[in-house]
Amino acid sequence: MSLPVVLAGARGHGRTHLRNIRRLEQTGLVRLVGVCELEPLSPRELAHSGYGAPGPAQSADFGALLEHTGARIAVICTPIHTHTDLALTAAARGVHTLLEKPTTPSYAEYERLLAGLAETGTVCQVGFQSLGSHAIGAIRELIADGAIGPLRGIGAAGPWVRDEAYFRRVPWAGHRTLDGRDVVDGVLTNPLAHAVATALRIDGSDLADDIAESELEQYRAHDIEADDTSCLRLSTAKGTRITVAVTLCAERNAEPYVLVHGTRGRITFWYKQDRVLVERMGVGPVETGHARTDLLENLVTHLRDGSALLVPPRRTGAFMRIVEAIRSGPEPAPLPAAAWYGAPGEKAPRRIVKGIDGLIEESAESLATFSELGAVWAVPPARVLPR
Repeated sequence: MSLPVVLAGARGHGRTHLRNIRRLEQTGLVRLVGVCELEPLSPRELAHSGYGAPGPAQSADFGALLEHTGARIAVICTPIHTHTDLALTAAARGVHTLLEKPTTPSYAEYERLLAGLAETGTVCQVGFQSLGSHAIGAIRELIADGAIGPLRGIGAAGPWVRDEAYFRRVPWAGHRTLDGRDVVDGVLTNPLAHAVATALRIDGSDLADDIAESELEQYRAHDIEADDTSCLRLSTAKGTRITVAVTLCAERNAEPYVLVHGTRGRITFWYKQDRVLVERMGVGPVETGHARTDLLENLVTHLRDGSALLVPPRRTGAFMRIVEAIRSGPEPAPLPAAAWYGAPGEKAPRRIVKGIDGLIEESAESLATFSELGAVWAVPPARVLPR
């Protein structure tokens, strides 16, 4: 029997969830019984995702909608600072959740979420889609088998293009706080958070106690509170060095990737494409594609037969320590006007940090930070190690 689902937040990125729920409806796994939005979806919006009249129940009252529809699962794709309250609203009604990343905007909120889930006995899956890729298991097997020799470190790179309209699309975009509440919507914590989480999962260092040290360089070319260009370097409890260099101010939009360095080779993982390239000394390069398990489908399977959840909140603990380091650390440094230039974008002008594409690639190769690579606008990283 299909499980009834309510979707909170069906516009913006929520449209992806709406289409995915429709896809899973056609397999008989779920059925959409409610949509929670401040303004109801129009018949045209519903039809665009494959739903005809009269469509699911709609309400701006999330708790009442859950009760009215008898939902078993809630998919929550709402502003970051609403994640904890909405997930606990669902938990209090015995409703399990697929919660978009980042898990919460602070470590205190993360602990409140864990406590609430434990009290109610409900489960939560966090929406790091890349962690559903079967490529991660394949990469971990290659590392364990010594295919590239002992691990030297992991680099991640994310050169993305976003114009000024991106930061105006919703009131909380690009904010560290909003109306006194933590938001922490920076490049490392939201748009390119998958780069961080994927590198941690590949290393097997995704629990809260797996982070030993972190260094952080945060910058902003746009007139926002949060970072749009940053470099993070971690040392994990097992001794792995992980460097993540990302921007929303690239010259050219490119696929983000994780680069695993060994003493006798390396593995490149383009995590949005589930594509892996293995390069080893004395052996020709081998590229493979991999399947991916959908996170909502995995949640349904877990509820039916107890299969392991791919991304329970506990396994985002290391990522949440990074969120807390960013939240409580120094504010991003505004880049001088000479460090960037303007260019036309699809909907609005955009800002490009000079030389950032090459810096990001070099960081992933060398595991060095922007300042170590000699960027004239960069300053030595702040050492941050939140509890």
